[in-house]
Amino acid sequence: MPAVIDWDLAVATGVRLVRPGPQVSRDEAKNAVTELRRLSREAEGHVKEFTGIDSAPPEEATIVDRPGWIRANVDGFKVVLEPLTDKVGSSMPGIVSAVGSRITGVEVGAVLAFLASRVLGQYELFLPPDPDGNAPTGRLTLVAPNIVHAERELAVDPRDFRLWVCLHEETHRVQFTGVPWLREYLQSQMTEFLTISDLDLSTLLHRMRDVTDAVADAFKGGDSNIIEAIQTPEQKTILDRVTAVMTLVEGHGDYVMDAVGPSVVPSVADIRAKFQHRRAGGSRIDQIIRRLLGIELKMKQYAEGSTFVKAVVNEAGMTGFNRVWTSPNTLPTRQEISDPHLWMNRVLNSNALPPHNTQNGQNGQNGITPPTNKDPNNPE
Repeated sequence: MPAVIDWDLAVATGVRLVRPGPQVSRDEAKNAVTELRRLSREAEGHVKEFTGIDSAPPEEATIVDRPGWIRANVDGFKVVLEPLTDKVGSSMPGIVSAVGSRITGVEVGAVLAFLASRVLGQYELFLPPDPDGNAPTGRLTLVAPNIVHAERELAVDPRDFRLWVCLHEETHRVQFTGVPWLREYLQSQMTEFLTISDLDLSTLLHRMRDVTDAVADAFKGGDSNIIEAIQTPEQKTILDRVTAVMTLVEGHGDYVMDAVGPSVVPSVADIRAKFQHRRAGGSRIDQIIRRLLGIELKMKQYAEGSTFVKAVVNEAGMTGFNRVWTSPNTLPTRQEISDPHLWMNRVLNSNALPPHNTQNGQNGQNGITPPTNKDPNNPE
């Protein structure tokens, strides 16, 4: 069956186009890798204690360079896009699929090259099965060259910055290993999003015109992005649910990294101020590309999600907030993210939840135990 995307070409293109990392000596590189591995383990304890989420035992982060990040994400894309690959591969003529796979391979590689010099770390949620056919739970990955580049550019304390980054990414690991249904829910939503696509040739040509319009709008300073340009009305409903979940988990990560920060990252206020300024910067072309790829939307997710978490924790405490992890029905909608009281009225101030619940053989609410820190803004 012809491939929809030439993955080998995507990797080759990305690796060829990605910019080299900062100049570091062999000893500096070795020390950075060693410290990032150690800090990733240290961050896990801080996050579990603060959030009250009983997650899987910690593992050292996987440290990669920029080409390594590209290869890892191609592996993840294969898993996520498999339903679409199967559908398109069985419906497209061979020659169309063969030509199209190379075009999309180059496009994916170019996008990954752009992102590979910017991503500091991530929790890789979708990984290829192991040799026995089992799906891994996920992997915390840190991009060492980008972290070193950022800490130099921001002129911040390296140890503090590295732990600060680890706190955010470790929060994602704790979320997805401590809330067992969350990964499957996200994957099912993404699979549905992909498989309801109408992929006849006329529709594809129409989508290409929409993408062209989105590019033109982005260059004029508009808010259009490629993701919104290619979705159907049915897909928009699903994407709204996925966006709400990702806004929640990203905002939770940002909230935790800053709330835990004062007790373990002395310079956290300086780091956050400089990092926010860095996020908003970049050349005009850089800003246009970020807007087209939906990266600007992701930045808004950090802020909106963090505001939602803070508002709920301030009124209901961390234990009250953790009711969000009970089931897909207790996840906030996009409207509730914008108005946390809607979520609190629906979930906390109703009979929607049982007072106690045990699932998957874990104690408490999906493995969630009461956090030891009573005041979320003062972990000590």
